[in-house]
Amino acid sequence: MKILKNLLLLCIFNLAAQSPYPQDYFRSPLDIQLVLSGTFAELRSNHFHSGLDIKTNGKEGLKVYTIAEGYVSRIKISRYGYGKALYITHPNGYTSVYAHLQKFSPTIEQYIKRQQYQKEQFEIELFPRPSTLVIDADEMVAYSGNSGGSSGPHLHFEIRDKQERPINPMLFGFDIKDTTAPELYQLYAYPISDRSHVEGNQEKKKIRLRKQANGYYIAEPIKAFGTIGFGIVANDRQDYAANKNGVYKIEAFFNGKKSIGVDFKRFSFTETKHINRYIDYAYYRSNKQRIQKLFIEQNNPLSLFSFQEQNGFLSIKDSTNSSYSIEIKDFKNNTTTVQIPIIGVFKELKKEQSIPNEFTFVNASESTILNEDLIQVEIPAYALYDDLHLDFKVKNDTLKIHDPSIPLKKSITIKFDASHFEAKDLAHLYIGQVSPYGKLYHNTTTRKGSILTIRTKYFGTYTLGRDDQGPIVKPLNFKDDSWLSTSRFLKIKVEDGISGIKNFRATVNGQWILMEYDAKTNTLTHDFDDGIVVDTKNNLKLIVTDNVGNSSKFEATFYRK
Repeated sequence: MKILKNLLLLCIFNLAAQSPYPQDYFRSPLDIQLVLSGTFAELRSNHFHSGLDIKTNGKEGLKVYTIAEGYVSRIKISRYGYGKALYITHPNGYTSVYAHLQKFSPTIEQYIKRQQYQKEQFEIELFPRPSTLVIDADEMVAYSGNSGGSSGPHLHFEIRDKQERPINPMLFGFDIKDTTAPELYQLYAYPISDRSHVEGNQEKKKIRLRKQANGYYIAEPIKAFGTIGFGIVANDRQDYAANKNGVYKIEAFFNGKKSIGVDFKRFSFTETKHINRYIDYAYYRSNKQRIQKLFIEQNNPLSLFSFQEQNGFLSIKDSTNSSYSIEIKDFKNNTTTVQIPIIGVFKELKKEQSIPNEFTFVNASESTILNEDLIQVEIPAYALYDDLHLDFKVKNDTLKIHDPSIPLKKSITIKFDASHFEAKDLAHLYIGQVSPYGKLYHNTTTRKGSILTIRTKYFGTYTLGRDDQGPIVKPLNFKDDSWLSTSRFLKIKVEDGISGIKNFRATVNGQWILMEYDAKTNTLTHDFDDGIVVDTKNNLKLIVTDNVGNSSKFEATFYRK
């Protein structure tokens, strides 16, 4: 009886220890050793990374395989973002995603090009029926590339659940060799309440670290009082790659009791923008470095927090000695630990600085409309994480609305009344954001009469810009009246240094041809293998339009046999 009882307990333990994700169901998407340039949920601009970035040895054209049988449920081609992306839904309910592709397999390529020619557009999104493109196990579905917003050749690979939530692919048994513990670069302490301080100061304090022989860290003792929190700058590195990637798990303990846990195993796309609430956004804007805050401020809905005691905040009392520790882990459970001694010392603080009278108070839960001269700003309810005393100034045609160090949850609307411009000038105006270095960046601007409007998620300085020049069009691999019999591709460079390229349309002998646009190289490319160009003499016409509406027309004649 005792043996049966022990066997039953062992079975229960094994079932509890099993991963909820299938371990032997999916194969690798590439036939090479998996080496990463980016990990799941690592910190990116305005979002968490939703997959693995797999190195492709610095080149394009590696065969990409489906990780299991299924059907193509979505295809999207975009000049930015994922570029050429393929989505395959599998019988077990998961969907795999392959992005920044060079091209698709012949069957899928033929399907998508047929749709592009029917719709006469390069950028396209399709949702084929489950029976249209059925995929067998181990089938080659695409070639790796560098399309879209990719900064170098690699395969972006995801696994999503039935709710379209991305999940860390390594939970499914993909093995990435990693024997190196995460690295801790910086540690900060944050006074939270009005009566709190760290080392007598109400600003965040960088804490000095000493690395021990065993690789762990000990922080210098800090004197603090009241409600405080901590933040870290940390990265991980896998074997065979020098990249600094994101960590997998962070846990913190106050006097031996767990305070907070952050688990980067799954998130939803609806919450990914709240990365700007998780990091110290103001510090990131000024220093381009992300501090991960180990405390949860109000209006932070992230599901990455696996545990929270008092939202990760610590209460430090006078004349006490406390200990705070942080464990930083990668997926292979390599761990880095830091110990922080805390001495409770009460200190009378100076009154905080007064807020300038000209600042406008904005209640985060209410919508606000600000007007001055010919400029209006609409801030919707809950666009801000916190109530804010807002700096709002207008001078001539320039608006300063606070500064970019405050993150926004929703877009605000900015309107310029340009009725003081003549009609011939109005057509060439746009609203642009002024960088700290004085450069003007175009914002997508709508025009209704004399009212120019943009939507933006950034505070900062905005003004009117002007673009009355059409895009520059230059053939790359041919000249007018030249022969292209030995060339597979027709290549043309298109550039617009002010407002950027919005759209383009190319025809040969009056028939629309597909030209793929690479925004990184400003290149349009037509593949003669599409079989559209069949005549010997061919008249090419190309119209390229920028984001303000200026157009340039290019015409040339070429010959093929």
